[in-house]
Amino acid sequence: MELTPSAMALLGLMLAAWTFGAVWLVVGSLQRARAARHARNTVRRLSRMIDDAPAIPLLVRADGKIEGPDRLAKWIGLDTLPGFLSELGGGLVDEELKDLREAVRRTQKTAAPFSMVVTPKGSTKSLAVRGQLADPVIATGGAAMVWWFDFSESQGELARLREETARARNDFAALVGLIEAAPMPMWFRGPEMDLRLVNSAYVTAVGAKDAASVVDKQIELVEPVDGLSAAQIAGQAHSRDLPVERIVQATVGNQRRTLRVSDLPLGEEGVAGYAIDIEEMEEQTRAFRAFRAAQRSMLDQLSIGVAQFDPDRRLAFSNQPFQRIFALPGSARVDPPDFDRFLDLARDAGRLPETRDFPSWRAELAAWFTQDAPVEDAWTLPDSTHLRIVAQPLPDGGLVLVAEDRSEQLALSATRDTLLRTRTATFDSLFESLAVFAPDGRMQLWNRRFPAIWNLPEEFFDEHPHVDELLDRIADRLARPGQRTAIAEVVRAATLDRQQRGGRVVLSDGRTLEFAGVPLPDGNGLLTVLDVTDSTKAEEALRERNQALEEADAVKTRFLANMSYEFRTPLTSIGGFAELLQTGVAGELSDQGKEYVGAIIASVERLSQQIESVLDLTQSEAGLLPIATEELELLSFATQVVRAREDAIEAKNITLDLRGDKSAGSVQADRRQLSRAVGNLLDNAIAATPEGGRILVALGRRKSGARIVISDNGEGMRPSELARALDGYRLSGSDGKDGKRGLGLPLARQLIEAHGGRLEIQSEKGGGTTATVKLP
Repeated sequence: MELTPSAMALLGLMLAAWTFGAVWLVVGSLQRARAARHARNTVRRLSRMIDDAPAIPLLVRADGKIEGPDRLAKWIGLDTLPGFLSELGGGLVDEELKDLREAVRRTQKTAAPFSMVVTPKGSTKSLAVRGQLADPVIATGGAAMVWWFDFSESQGELARLREETARARNDFAALVGLIEAAPMPMWFRGPEMDLRLVNSAYVTAVGAKDAASVVDKQIELVEPVDGLSAAQIAGQAHSRDLPVERIVQATVGNQRRTLRVSDLPLGEEGVAGYAIDIEEMEEQTRAFRAFRAAQRSMLDQLSIGVAQFDPDRRLAFSNQPFQRIFALPGSARVDPPDFDRFLDLARDAGRLPETRDFPSWRAELAAWFTQDAPVEDAWTLPDSTHLRIVAQPLPDGGLVLVAEDRSEQLALSATRDTLLRTRTATFDSLFESLAVFAPDGRMQLWNRRFPAIWNLPEEFFDEHPHVDELLDRIADRLARPGQRTAIAEVVRAATLDRQQRGGRVVLSDGRTLEFAGVPLPDGNGLLTVLDVTDSTKAEEALRERNQALEEADAVKTRFLANMSYEFRTPLTSIGGFAELLQTGVAGELSDQGKEYVGAIIASVERLSQQIESVLDLTQSEAGLLPIATEELELLSFATQVVRAREDAIEAKNITLDLRGDKSAGSVQADRRQLSRAVGNLLDNAIAATPEGGRILVALGRRKSGARIVISDNGEGMRPSELARALDGYRLSGSDGKDGKRGLGLPLARQLIEAHGGRLEIQSEKGGGTTATVKLP
C-alpha cells in the first residue's frame, strides 16, 4: 500500500508530535526529578535546621494528639515523645502540665497565644513555652503549635538581673531614706551647679520650710569664703574631677558651728556634697590639747622620768626627771633625737649600763616598739644608780618609756632588811617572851624565850600555829585551865579591838606569868609574857612591909596627937603656976625667988616653942600640917616679921636692910606658918651674924612668882655643915664647941614646901649665907 504524500506528511507530523511529546515528557520528568531531589534536600536541611534550632515545635491537634521531634522528649526527661499531651506528666510537674493543657485548650478555642515557663522533673532547666493557633497549611481542625525554648542560661541571667535590679531598687530606696534621715546636711548639684536635691537636715540647718523651697530659692548652707561661693567651689571640684574638702564656719539653726564640707564630683551628673558638724570635735581637740598640756605639766612634777616616742621613733615628749636621769642636753628640746640617737646621747653621758656589744643591745631595745605587751627591765648605771625601766608600746607604733630611780628604794630595802635582822636579834635578846599574832589569830613572829617559857618544842612554832592551837597545847600547863580564855581575849583585843589588855596566870609548876597584849601599827598584835615569880614574891613581901608601915604611920599619928596633948598640958600648968607665983598669989617672993620664977617662965616659953617646932615639923613630914591660906601683902608681912625681932637685932648692933616696895605684890599663904618659916630663917641669920654685922632682906617678883632673899655676912657653913643643918643635926661652933640643934631650917623648908614654894640656901665658909624663898 502506497502512502500518499498527505498521509506521509500527516504521519511525519504525528511522529514529530510524538517525538516532541516524548522529549517533553522526558524533560518534564527530569525537571520533576530535580525538583523532588531539591525538595528532599530542602526537607532534610529544614529537618536538620529544626533539630539544631534552639526552639522545638510541638503540634497539638484538637483531640490532644501531639506531633514533634524526639529531641523534645530529651528536654522534658522522657525517652520517647508520647502520643498525647496528657501523657507528658512523666516529665512535667502535674500543676505545670495542667496549666499547659488549659493554655493549649484556650488557644485552640480562642486562637489567643500564650507563654509560660516550665521546669522538668528533677532538672534545673528552664523551658519557655509559647503557643499559638497552627496555620491551616500545617494542620487543620483547630490544632495548636507550641514552641519550646531552652532558656536556662537566659533565665538564670534574667533571675540574676531581676535580683540585682530588686536589690539595686531596695538599695536606692534605702540610700534615699538614709540620706533623708542622715543627721548631717547633704545635697546634690546639677551640671550647672544649682541645687537639685537636699535632705531634711539641710532644710533644718538653713531654717527653710521644706526641701522644695530650698531648691527654688537656692538657699546655700555655707557662706562665701574669700569671695568664692559654695557653688563656685563645687564647680572647681567638678571641673577638676577631684573631691574638695574644707573646714568653714556656718550658721546652723541659730548657732555658729564649725563644719567640714566635702564636694564630691559625680561625672557629668553633677556634684554631691555633705557637711559634718565638727564643733564638738574641735572642742574635744581643744580640751585634749589642754589636757595634754596639763598632763605634761603634771608629768614634770613627778619624780619618775617619762618620755614618749612617736611612730617615727622620734622623741615627742620628755619630762624634767627623764632629762635629768639620762642627762639629755638642752638641744634635745629644739631638735628631738630619735630613739637610737637618744641611746647614743645617754651612753656618752654615762647614763646607760655597760655592755660589750652596744649596737646589738641597742637593736634589742629598738624591738620594744613592736612588742605586744609592756616590757620591764632593770638597769644598773656606772655610778651605782639603779633604774627600773618600763617600755609601753602604743597602738600607733609609738612608745612610752618610764624610768624610775630605785636607788633610794633599794637602799631603804637594805636598811629594812638590816632593821628586820636587828629586830630579830633584839627580840631574841630580850628578857621578855614575845609573840606577834596576825588579825586572823595566826602567829607571825616569836623570840626564843617564848617556846622556853611555855616548855614547848620550837618545831611546833615553825608552822605558825593558830592561837587556839597554842592555847590547846599550854592548857595542861596552867594551874587553872580555864585561864586560857583570858589569854585568848587579850590576843583578840590586841588584834581586832585594837585595845591593850593584860593579865596574870599561874602555872602548874608554881611559876607566875604576867602577859599583856599590845596593838601594833601594822594591824598585828604583840603578846608579851614575863616570868614574875620572883617579883611576885617580892611584891608580897613589900606588901606586908607596907602594911606594917601603914600600921606604924597610924601609930605615929596617934603618938603625935597624944604627944601634942601630953607635952602642952604640963607646960601650960607649969607656966600658969609660975605666973601665979610671980603675981604673989602664994605670997611675996624674994628677989631671988622672983628671979627663979622669971627663969622658969622664960624656959617654959622657950620649951613651948621647941615643942611647937617639933610637932609642926613632924606633922609636915607626915602631911598632917593644916594650912589656912589668905592673901598676904609681902612688904607689910616682911616688915612685921622684922619688927618682931627688933630687940635681938639691936642687942647685937646689927644693921638690917629691908629692900622692897609694893611691886612685890601679894601671895596666897598661911600667915602664921609662913611667919614661922621666914622668922626661923631670919633668926638663923641673926644668930650667925657677928656683932656689928649686916643682914639684907630683899623682896621681889618674877614671872615664876614672889621671892624673899635673906642674906647675912656671918661666918657661913661648909657644904657638909649646910646639909647637916638642913637635916636638923647639931652643929659645931667656930670655937669647937657643939652648937644647938638647928630645927629652924628643916621646919622652914617644910613649911615653905607646904605652901607650894621652894627654899634654896647658899653658904660659903667665911662668906656668909643666903636663903632664897620662892613662892608661887
